[in-house]
Formats: sequence, C-alpha cells, structure tokens
Amino acid sequence: MAISDRVGRVAVVGAGLAGAVCARQLSFAGWRVQVFDKSRGAGGRLATRRASWQDAAGQSRTTKFDHGAVGFAATTPAFQAFAEQACRAGWLVSWRPVAASGTNDPGLMYVPVPDMPRLTRELLSGIDFCWDTPIDAVQRKDDGWQLRSRGEVQPGLFHAVILAMPPAQSAALLAEHAPGWAQQAVQVDMQPCWTLMGLADTPSAAPWDIARPHHPVIELLSRNERRPGREPQDGEAHWVAHARADWSRQHVERPGDWVQARLQDAVAECLGEPVRWRHAVVHRWRYAQTGLPLAESGDSCWWNAASGLGVCGDFLGGLGAEGAWQSAMALVEKMHWNAGARPASQQVAHPARAELQPSG
Repeated sequence: MAISDRVGRVAVVGAGLAGAVCARQLSFAGWRVQVFDKSRGAGGRLATRRASWQDAAGQSRTTKFDHGAVGFAATTPAFQAFAEQACRAGWLVSWRPVAASGTNDPGLMYVPVPDMPRLTRELLSGIDFCWDTPIDAVQRKDDGWQLRSRGEVQPGLFHAVILAMPPAQSAALLAEHAPGWAQQAVQVDMQPCWTLMGLADTPSAAPWDIARPHHPVIELLSRNERRPGREPQDGEAHWVAHARADWSRQHVERPGDWVQARLQDAVAECLGEPVRWRHAVVHRWRYAQTGLPLAESGDSCWWNAASGLGVCGDFLGGLGAEGAWQSAMALVEKMHWNAGARPASQQVAHPARAELQPSG
C-alpha cells in the first residue's frame, strides 16, 4: 500500500533518540504509531543501569550509572531550541562539566534527569510500545507490512515501517526490500566500546567531572555522582570509564571478567593512585559510535514512499544525539510531504515544538 494522500499505521523499530523523536513527531501528525525495541525500555545509548551489591557492613546498596552517552551538545538553532524546551519541561538540564587538567573544555552539555532514558521515555509518553521484542524480519504484503519477532508474527499490518537501529541491524532487515540501502548500511563502521561502571572510595585528588586521559586503554573517564540530578554519597566516587574504540575492537569477544580487571587497572593508572573498589561491572557496546556518518556524502535519512519504508539514525544524520535528532526530523519531513500533510516545521511555530506536545 503506497503512502499517498493519507496517514495510517506505522511501526518504528528502535527506541533510541532517533526512534523516539520520529515516533513522537508522527504521532503528533496523526499517525497511529507502535514502537518496537529489543531492550526492556527506551533510551538506546542514552542509557542508565541500576547496580545492586552489599557493602562492607553487609547492607544492601543500589546506585545508578550512566553507562552510555555522557550527555550531548547542541550546535544548530533547531536542536538548541529542542534542548531548551526540554529543559523547561524538566526532562533535561544544562551542564558545564569541570574538565580534568589536560582535557579540552567540553563546553555546555545537556543531560536528562534523573536518568539518561528520561528524554526518550517522555517523547514516547502515550505511544504504544512493545519492549523485549527484537524484530528479526519485515515482510511486504499486498495491504501493508508484517513484522516478526523471534519467528512470531506481530499483530496487525502497518502502512509504513521505520528502522531506527544500528546500521548492521538495519541492513539485515533491508536486504530483501532495499538492497542498495542494505549495502550502504553494512559498510558503515560502527565502533564498539567496553564500559566499566564502578563504585570506589573517593580519590585523594580528582576534583573534576570528566577526563580524556592520554592513555592507551581509556578514552573517557567520568565521575557519575558529580553529574546533575544524580545521587552523591560522602566518601564515594562513581566511575564510568569508556575504553578506546581500537582497544574495544581488539578485545570485543573477551570475557567480561578479563575486561573488568584491565579497565580497573587502567583507571588506577589514569588517576595515578590505587583505587579501592567496592563494586564494579562492565558492559559491552557493540555499536557505540559511528566511525563516519553517511551524512558526510549522502542523505540524512532514507525514505521510499512507494513501499512505505524508512531509515533514520545518527549513522545517517551525523554523530551523536544531534545527528540522530536531525535524521529523524528529516525523515518525518519527507513523510509529511509525501502524505499530503504539511511538514512539522509548518505545523508548529518552531520545528522542535512537536516533540514536546502531549501525544495522542
């Protein structure tokens, strides 16, 4: 069924920022949206993990680590307006982190509060979703798209399907229906990242929030408890350490215990003093960051109006949260024009505003 003069039912596969923005905008424009994601909730790389352990006194403790993106900058007027509106809504706060000596000033950043998935949760408020539902096949029928998860057909048919996933995962679903897109997607270099989350005694000298040390293993080291809206405790440092892409790629299939030990040693080397760890765990991001977004040489999104198939994400729109947002907005713009509706920038006073309106 071609998308022509009306809107209909759309499936958005992926609940990171690109998928959440796309779903919100389409819902605002009157589409009936359903979101699917393999995870247990929204966020993607805007991620926070809850950790539980027992302290030295045998008491149960919990804390949270922001183990994905540290935050994001806004460099374009439209994305700046979106971020500022999200701040006024209480979803984000602006933050100027204190950088360690030798680390360039990261400038003004935006951070969701009280945890990183807050932004995507709010964008998806009121929208139907299916968590823990990895989509492993999409099939084109005469009257719409059919989705499968773990071999089971998902209820209903969709006029359109939007893939907001890492390019390697998108490529697998695109191969049968858009082989040219699939070939481009599979060639995108997505860099892995091993991440250490650890709670330790406060170091003797680390009065900073974020560091990019000159170290062969650690790319980024941050004090999670010093971030806005987090939960500081006297005498504790909550470390999040992201390994370098080349090191992570070299050791991507190593056991977690092996990786954890080496990252803990690397953190101590960066700090120049022993670290007394109270709790630690690692997470492997297979698709942490795009090496070179396709936006450098092509479209910031893909949309086939005849079939109702679209793709968005930072691998198309540009690096980071801003690139994901721009890609999603560009895709929605194309869909609005094609459906005979005014694009988002003409429906509201500012193109960012639709994301912050109540969903239907």
